[in-house]
Amino acid sequence: MRDDELLTVPEVMARLKISRSTIYDLIRTRRLASVTIGRARRIPARTLTDYIHHLEEAA
Repeated sequence: MRDDELLTVPEVMARLKISRSTIYDLIRTRRLASVTIGRARRIPARTLTDYIHHLEEAA
């Protein structure tokens, strides 16, 4: 996964194995950053990597 890659919500769902509503909750609460391009929501791969590292550190 490249750091500059933009992931779709379904791609993030598959990688984290969590539901769409949970992804949007993470975005809404600003625990997972995202960008909007037109009507499309994208999550930067770097942001997802940072989020996973944060979870690992908290465990």
